[in-house]
Amino acid sequence: MTEVQIDKGGEVKLPAEIYRPLGEQPLEVISASSGHLLLGRPDAKGPVHISGILEEGAIPDLLSYFNMFRKTGILTVELTGGLKALYFQQGEIVFATSTFASEDLGEVLFSLGKIEKDQLLKLRGMVSDVTPMGKLLVELAAIPPKDLWLAARSQVEHIIYTLFSAEKSSFYFQLMEIDQENILRLSMSTQNIIMEGLRRLDEKALFMRKIVSLDYFPVETGKELTDLSQPEAQMMQIAQAGQYSARDLFRQLGVREFDGIRILYGLLERRLVRMEDTPTSEIEGILGQVMAAYNSLFKLIFVRISKISPQFPQEVAQSLRDLPEPYSFVLRDVELQEDGTLDGNRIVANLEGLEEGDKNKLLSDSLCEVAFMQTMAVRRDLEPEQARPLISRVQEVTTKTRDMIEGN
Repeated sequence: MTEVQIDKGGEVKLPAEIYRPLGEQPLEVISASSGHLLLGRPDAKGPVHISGILEEGAIPDLLSYFNMFRKTGILTVELTGGLKALYFQQGEIVFATSTFASEDLGEVLFSLGKIEKDQLLKLRGMVSDVTPMGKLLVELAAIPPKDLWLAARSQVEHIIYTLFSAEKSSFYFQLMEIDQENILRLSMSTQNIIMEGLRRLDEKALFMRKIVSLDYFPVETGKELTDLSQPEAQMMQIAQAGQYSARDLFRQLGVREFDGIRILYGLLERRLVRMEDTPTSEIEGILGQVMAAYNSLFKLIFVRISKISPQFPQEVAQSLRDLPEPYSFVLRDVELQEDGTLDGNRIVANLEGLEEGDKNKLLSDSLCEVAFMQTMAVRRDLEPEQARPLISRVQEVTTKTRDMIEGN
């Protein structure tokens, strides 16, 4: 928790991470006591009615409160890396939005197998503030209306249910009328959503004890396959190659994460698959060479900078989340590993479905972007004579990989 002090003149100096998002707009005192001070924007769309810290596991109580007192307005939850907003109408949740890339409508359509990766990349390039993804899909008639509606509903439900497992975060609730024309109203009551969210939370904890990690790779055990449901049979067929992580299996199958976890758990219980922490083979070809070259570079920079700047791993992790398109598409769900490298198999899986030439170029350009961001830390934290060899190495790797791709 950030600590600030009020000086004798009544002034408060806020750290950059707090005042930058607020900007230079005026604030007014909403409420105050000897134990707290709540400021808000006087020109906000709706007054802040309640705010605070949302402890892990407290979301059901908060939703119950708004439901019990039939509140109408928007609950905004600020999490690490993004925001989620739940829309209430007379105490019932009617809609939800998220700034997380993994919960974008296009990403949901891709995860459900409704659009391909190259199509999603093209659509992302056409999205704007005036024409969001949903409106664009309608105008282009890119997918059937029924599929679009199902994806939008799945998106909203996923945003809500993932809040049940969210870690400690900040929240505020604004009293305001909801624009009914621009929302997808849920048919479930808030109380039913709470019960379903708690059930999923308990079941996921049980399932993950066997699955361990969604970045692990399900591999066939060779046991005879009998009495499989259609989703189980499809998952077994895709898992045969041992090249897809659990997360990517769900995408290939076209199911949302929780449904995929439930199917995979059933296969593990019957010992039809086992979980491995690595794929059955290394990355081959140009992709493997590009990945190896950049990971060697990232490891070198990581060793040098993290000794001087302990916050460097957090900076890199945040920069991966802040990448613009199409780099964020290539590197989505990619976590920084302990030695400063990136999971190549995770990245290659993200590129699945694209043409070989497009894969190579997108991988090279994305890793070049990451390397460029890391050079800013090199220049900042090292003396010029220490930084110069590392910057030269970055330029060398960038040129080498681009020449490799162009000459292929």
